[in-house]
Amino acid sequence: MEMQLDPTKDDLPLMANTNHMIVKHYVLDLDVDFKSQVIEGNIVLFLETGNRYRKAGCTGKEGCQSHLNETCKTGASEPCHVSVSNASVFSSEVEYSDFAICGKGEKDTSDKNGNHSNEEQASGIASSKNCDTESHGNKDFLLVLDCCDLSVLKVEEVDIAAVSGIEKFIMSAELTDVSKELENLRNQIVHKLVTLPSDRCQEQLYYYTCCSQAPGCGELEFTTGSWSLEIRKRGVQTPTDFPHAIRIWYKTKPEGRSVTWTTDQSGRPCVYTMGSPINNRALFPCQEPPIALSTWQASVRASAAFVVLMSGENSAEPVQLQEGVMSWYYYVTMPMPASTFTIAVGCWQEVKQQCFTAATETEDEFSVPFSQADFRWHKESCGHVEYPCRFQNPAATLQRIIPYRVFAPLCLMECCEEHLLQLIPQCLSAAYSTLGTHPFSRLDVLIVPSNFSSLGMASPHIIFLSQSVLPGGSHLRGTRLCHEIAHSWFGLAIGARDWTEEWISEGFATFLEDIFWTRAQQQLSYDEGKEQQELKALLRWRRLRDEVQNSEEELQVLRPHKESTGEVSESGASVVKHGLKEEKVFMQVHYLKGFFLLRFLASTLGEASYLASLRKFVHKFHGQLVLSQDFLSMLLEDIPEQKESGLTVESITQNWLDTSGIPKPLLEEGETWKECKLVQQVRTEVTKWIQANQRIRKSSKKKRKQEEVVFQKLLPDQLVLLLEYLLEEKTLCPRTLQHLEKTYQLHDQDAEVRHRWCELVVKHKYVPGYGDIEKFLREDQAMGVYLYGELMLNEDAKQQELAFKCFAAAQEQMDMSAAKVVAEMLF
Repeated sequence: MEMQLDPTKDDLPLMANTNHMIVKHYVLDLDVDFKSQVIEGNIVLFLETGNRYRKAGCTGKEGCQSHLNETCKTGASEPCHVSVSNASVFSSEVEYSDFAICGKGEKDTSDKNGNHSNEEQASGIASSKNCDTESHGNKDFLLVLDCCDLSVLKVEEVDIAAVSGIEKFIMSAELTDVSKELENLRNQIVHKLVTLPSDRCQEQLYYYTCCSQAPGCGELEFTTGSWSLEIRKRGVQTPTDFPHAIRIWYKTKPEGRSVTWTTDQSGRPCVYTMGSPINNRALFPCQEPPIALSTWQASVRASAAFVVLMSGENSAEPVQLQEGVMSWYYYVTMPMPASTFTIAVGCWQEVKQQCFTAATETEDEFSVPFSQADFRWHKESCGHVEYPCRFQNPAATLQRIIPYRVFAPLCLMECCEEHLLQLIPQCLSAAYSTLGTHPFSRLDVLIVPSNFSSLGMASPHIIFLSQSVLPGGSHLRGTRLCHEIAHSWFGLAIGARDWTEEWISEGFATFLEDIFWTRAQQQLSYDEGKEQQELKALLRWRRLRDEVQNSEEELQVLRPHKESTGEVSESGASVVKHGLKEEKVFMQVHYLKGFFLLRFLASTLGEASYLASLRKFVHKFHGQLVLSQDFLSMLLEDIPEQKESGLTVESITQNWLDTSGIPKPLLEEGETWKECKLVQQVRTEVTKWIQANQRIRKSSKKKRKQEEVVFQKLLPDQLVLLLEYLLEEKTLCPRTLQHLEKTYQLHDQDAEVRHRWCELVVKHKYVPGYGDIEKFLREDQAMGVYLYGELMLNEDAKQQELAFKCFAAAQEQMDMSAAKVVAEMLF
């Protein structure tokens, strides 16, 4: 390989040679076995020659027919400008879930025929055929896929020419001059199939399925490394001649880092993709670089007791294959990075509303009308590769609330029905009123197990939520739901071309969650909404200040590659800087600095103009990958008023993206939030508590009766700020803490409030509150990591004993990155 990796570094390698060949579609056919904790089956890859190879290496080659060049623009890195006028014909309800995929007999045969073990793979033996790497390694083309923690059993070429009805793809005029050689013929069929127009997407899915069932026509040699799977066909020296349809037989490993095997809150087994730093390469061999936009379809079999949820446009209905075994089929037609693929298999229960209430009655109240200028973009063609785009579907552009479902473990169904179901339509409608067309046709929301390492995660058509958002009032549930819904636009429909620019996803989602949630709270006046946003800004400012003080400067830069952002090697391989650093998973600097940058731009340019430009940006760039300068350039060009502000792409990049620490413009604004009315109320209450604490300390000596103090009711974010201010006090006596907990019923508040309460308990060694800490570390693992550190720092024997006890109880089921960080704190 051209790219040499340093194993001592914490960069994540992206090994796939996407400039040579690119996967256009995956067909997964998998069995989930909870006894062995293994997912086993095969994946068929449909490939096209890579963009760079077509440009630089194709001249004069027999494999580069003119008809290939005609459709070059369908490559992910050079989007075509196609008007998807027939998108309304597409129906996501059509399913091909009754197709049988290759049975286990073939897998068993391959195992018996000497497919090598993992030890052999790791030592570099090419395959059971023991190819001569010296005579062929320098000449034969290698297809490189991202892959780790997998047992690859066999790789073979697929004889798609044997599929019944496939002749329609080889009888067109375009193909009459192509060599009759069967190998070339198969590749031309794949090319024709992957470039079908969007109004034939269901036909395309049908033939993808048929082709994935076709017999193999020759094994391919392969080697596996720590991060990659390399595949070659002897004598084939160019991507053009390499098989464009290949099947890989493989098994996951129980310790694989892309999925976690655990139990849900009802004690039942489950497995799900938890948003691992290594993404999906330990779930299936794939191309991880974001530029490798692909579609996929998957048939997943599991015991009848389990429900399979997945990134898919269709709401899959299970099909019984045999007694006790069900098959679930999902597909997507919008090309996206393989890292966005998500699966969750468990004994989930669908939460249904017993009595349908205000979800549709109040739909119109959420809307903030767009200007006529906003709608002119819908008449223009999209800038992405062709797919059935909802932005060009008149019915979809008017759909304020997309169909949604909620799934949860049995023991949480009642809580979800009461508190979560009613919020989803409000948040979806608020998002629509802000940004317009929902990029995805439906939404599943799943409450995942307690070992989930964050409060939420968004994937195409599905959102994972932590159980930590359920207790307390609606505030944390609503804001987190709004954050994840915002990722439908920023992070999924529009992705970062370079993963190090994660602020493009997280900064936008954090900024938009405030706007969505303000609009979702129907009873709020404009001024009340603004007050809440100012309070939230202060809390984020305090968090950013603390994080900057306590983290490595290198991790605080939003664009660590600076001018090299988006660049890759000749093959397409690259690295994600600090992608494997465990503590980075728990940092929020990209969320917070990104949020403040967008807030700064909105205040400088005017919120109305700014949001209109945001809608324009969404319409222009959905279905594509972007860099920071794409957004900044369009924004500054679109708003004439910005010329007076003196803003330039260069100044924004220098002040906000390429430097560590607090950005200069933000330092100048740091004190303004303290004038907010909600913040002033908190300061008044803090003064009361400090005075009450002083009286309690004096009265304990003189045994005086306490005078009654009336404390005001506070919003959840006000409570968070109150507790943060009280954390700055040197001493709070036990009676004050007892009174504080009782006054606000802190153990019943949301997880953000309870986390600050636990910090107070630790700081002041308040033993009656240790039970709250133990409960928090057990049930709120997404937020509890740094509490372990605080328990250890105090050097108090009881607190350290509590930390060891909680970690011992949770360690086995804990997220791997979280467990490693906590272990370093404790040991």
